[in-house]
Amino acid sequence: MKVVLFCGGLGTRLKEYSTTIPKPMVEIGYRPIMWHLMKYYAHYGHNEFILCLGYGGDVIKHYFLNYNECLSNDFVLSNNGKDIYLYNEDIADWKITFVDTGQQSNIGQRLKAVQKYLGEDEMFMANYSDGLSDVDLNKYLDFFNEKKKTAVFLAVQPSQSFHLVKVSKSEQVESIEPASESDLWINGGFFIFKKSIFDYMEDGEELVVEPFQRLIKAQQLIAYRYPGYWACMDTFKEKTMFDTMYDKGETPWAVWQQDKSSQLQQAKPYKLNSHGMRLNVK
Repeated sequence: MKVVLFCGGLGTRLKEYSTTIPKPMVEIGYRPIMWHLMKYYAHYGHNEFILCLGYGGDVIKHYFLNYNECLSNDFVLSNNGKDIYLYNEDIADWKITFVDTGQQSNIGQRLKAVQKYLGEDEMFMANYSDGLSDVDLNKYLDFFNEKKKTAVFLAVQPSQSFHLVKVSKSEQVESIEPASESDLWINGGFFIFKKSIFDYMEDGEELVVEPFQRLIKAQQLIAYRYPGYWACMDTFKEKTMFDTMYDKGETPWAVWQQDKSSQLQQAKPYKLNSHGMRLNVK
């Protein structure tokens, strides 16, 4: 199943980084956050990606055109650096379509712009490129198929440290509680759509505004409430949180590492070009 990733926004709330690179390219460890998300989908067998590019699209293109497998895989260096024996690969089986969807386009416009690249597929997945989760994607897909609706999104509880306040008409505070302990659910992305989603969309509309209202009215939009791990990188504070977790080895979103020992492949010798990319396999 194809995965559409929205990675063209300005990322103004992460301006410490987004003034020089697009937010999806902000790194966690050795790799950008969008790589972690793509690796998550590929772990479940969904390795055809359509990237909705906009601001900083050239940075994303150059990153994958000059991709170096050695940075996030174990390898053996020999023959004075002329031979590399790679123990695993990240993106060898990925198929990535790069689409310029406009500098100022909203999410709905970006989705419409890549409609033609979905081919004949009746279902596809889509996501923002700044959020990670450990939700079991197979169970999530089963849930969507059972409900027989047009669209679903992951409903998550906010991880921010703010408090929810209930105030009476006389301005009396009736309750105050941490948002993470309330029954409040927010849109966490991780969308699954049937292709009929485009029947609910008009040109220029934001995806979760007018189209979602039409879906709600037609009872074709559902949510998958997930109380497990989910977090997004929207601010510098959240970037720091991801870095701290990565440094401690606490990466619940890295579902591909859970059975890494059983996936270890035999070393595969190949030569690299100047960018650290494979030239040929011996």
